[in-house]
Amino acid sequence: MNLQMNEPLPGFDRPLEVLRACHRRLKGCLETLDRLQAHVPDHGADAEAQAAAQRLLKYFHASAPHHHADEDEDLFPRLKGLGNHPDCHPQLPDWLDRLTAEHETLENGWSRLEPALLDIAEGRDASLDGAAEWIDQYRRHLALEEEAVLPLAEHLLDADQCRAVGESMARRRDLEPESHG
Repeated sequence: MNLQMNEPLPGFDRPLEVLRACHRRLKGCLETLDRLQAHVPDHGADAEAQAAAQRLLKYFHASAPHHHADEDEDLFPRLKGLGNHPDCHPQLPDWLDRLTAEHETLENGWSRLEPALLDIAEGRDASLDGAAEWIDQYRRHLALEEEAVLPLAEHLLDADQCRAVGESMARRRDLEPESHG
């Protein structure tokens, strides 16, 4: 249950690439959780399961909240401000509202899974009921961001807007904007 979290992030001077790298990490986490939910019923909270649960907990405590804030507080509001741009997709405002609402739903789903992952991380057997549905929901969420929103952001945001998004993302992590995360 290898979780690829060692991929270096691009610099915050390329915020859309940072978001894509975060999405790849999130997809890796979802794969790990998917394998973990299949592993635990047969093997319990063995060393492999404990290590996977610990990595998932670390990622979702440290990185995932920043990622949602990057989108909800920085990227999405700037994109909403471009709703009258001639190249803007007419569904973009609806997509952004949907994605923002889904962030709360996904966070609530994580709150339901977290206690079981804490148990597994500590070597206690636990059921990951609801994990499959949460994984599917998160994958659909990421697909909309990847296939529709980020390509539009690349097209609509100018260099100054991208720089502002990247600087805010770096500050959120207490980093200099040029730093890598």
